[in-house]
Amino acid sequence: MKTILRTLLFGVLFLSQIVYAKEIKINSLKSLAKYAAESGNQIVMEPGIYRLIDYFNLDSINAHRIRKEFQYITFTGSNNTFNLNGVEIELDTEIRTQLNPPIHSDEFLVTGSNNTFLGLTIRCIGEGTSKGGTVLQVAGESNILKQITLHVAGSYPYGYGDLFGKGKQKETTVKHRKHSGLLVTGNDTKLYGCKVYNRSFGHCFFIQQHPKNVYFEGCYAEGEVRSTDDILAETSGPAYDVEFKTWTQNRDGEYVVTPGYMKSLCEDGFRTYGKCENISFKNCTAKNTRGGFELRFNKAHVENCTTIGTERAYWIGDNTKLINCKGDANYGPLLFVEGDNTEVELFVSPDESDRLVHSLITVLGKNNTVVLKTENEKKRTKDLPILIGYTPPMHGESMSPYSEAEVVGLHLKNETGMPISIGEMAINCSIETNGKILENKGRNNQIVEK
Repeated sequence: MKTILRTLLFGVLFLSQIVYAKEIKINSLKSLAKYAAESGNQIVMEPGIYRLIDYFNLDSINAHRIRKEFQYITFTGSNNTFNLNGVEIELDTEIRTQLNPPIHSDEFLVTGSNNTFLGLTIRCIGEGTSKGGTVLQVAGESNILKQITLHVAGSYPYGYGDLFGKGKQKETTVKHRKHSGLLVTGNDTKLYGCKVYNRSFGHCFFIQQHPKNVYFEGCYAEGEVRSTDDILAETSGPAYDVEFKTWTQNRDGEYVVTPGYMKSLCEDGFRTYGKCENISFKNCTAKNTRGGFELRFNKAHVENCTTIGTERAYWIGDNTKLINCKGDANYGPLLFVEGDNTEVELFVSPDESDRLVHSLITVLGKNNTVVLKTENEKKRTKDLPILIGYTPPMHGESMSPYSEAEVVGLHLKNETGMPISIGEMAINCSIETNGKILENKGRNNQIVEK
C-alpha cells in the first residue's frame, strides 16, 4: 500500500512540475542547447537573430568531428515548451562543409518526446553544401511544432532539379549534394502552420522510417522553377559539362534536356517514404515544388489542400483520400493514381502556361473513384487528356513517355470538359464525362457523355 501511495505521489509531483514549470528566459544558443537536454521546462528565448557560427564556430569543428557530434543542437529532453517566437537562427552552410558529416546527417534533431516548439525561424546562408542531410528532424514521439519556418539552401548543383539524377542511381550524370528541410520520423508528430522555403535540391517536408499518426495542418512548401530553355542556354557549368545528358529519356527516346518544359529546382513539397500509418494533411499548400503531395505506397488523408505550379501535383497510392483539394496543371499533370481503393475529389484550376504538359491525370489500379471538377466553374482553354489505364511517366518526369497499365472498376466523373483517352487495359470502368472521348480501347466500360 505504501509503495502504491509513493508511486501516486511521485506521479502527482511530476505532473505538477510540468504544469507549473517556472518560465525560464534565455538569450543565447548556448543556453538553448543546455535546456534542450533537460525536461519539464518552459523556455522563452529573447527575440532576435542568433548566428550559429558564434556558437558552433569553425575553430571547434575538428573537436566535434572527433566526438562524432554532427548535430548543432539535439533536443533530448521531454515535456518542454520552447517559445521561440521572433527567434531566427542564421545557419552558415559553410559549417556543414567544414564538419563533413556522414551522408544524411541532420543538423537540428529532436529525440525527446512531448515537446512543443513555437515560432522558430532557421535561415541558411553562405555557399556551403550538405551531403543529403536535413535542417531539422523530429524523431521523438508526440512532439508539436507550430509556426516553424525554414529557409533552406546548401545543395549542389542547384538550378536543375532532378534532370541529372537524384543520388546514388547509376544513371545519375551529375553527382548531387542534397539538403532538405524538415524530416519526420517520430510517431504522433503534429505540425501546424509550418513553412519551408526551399532554395536547395532536396525535399521540403518528408516522412521516413514508418512513423504513425503524423499530422500536418496549414503548412506551406515552396520552391523555385526554371525553364529547360533557360538551362539549355548555359555555356558553362555542370549541365554544360555533361552535354545536358539526363538520367531519364525524353519522349523521343533520347537522354537529353528537352526545350519547352518547366522544372522545379527542389524535390517534393510533402513526401512520404514506405508505408506510414494514419498520415493526414489539412489546409496545406505546395508551390513550385517537384511533387506537391507525393504519397505513393501510403494510406493518406488529404483535405482542403492546394498545389500551385508543381511538376506533378498529387501522386497517390492505395486507400488514399483526396477531399476538396485543388491544383493546376501549369507545368505538369495534376494527378497520378497508381493504387487501389482511392477516393479523389479534385478541383482543376483554370490557370495555364506555355510549357509542355502531356496529361491532366493518369489512373491505374482497382476500384478507384475520381471526381474532377472545375474551380469556380472556370474551365481550361487548352485540352489536356485524362489518361485511363496509363502509368505516370518514368520517374514522374514530364519529358518522359507514358505506358499503359491495368485499371479495373474505376468510377470517374469528369466535369472539367477535358477529353479522355481509355487504354486497352481499362476494364469494367464507369465513366461520366462532359469532355469528349478521344479513344476507347478498353473492355466492358460504361460511358455516359453529357
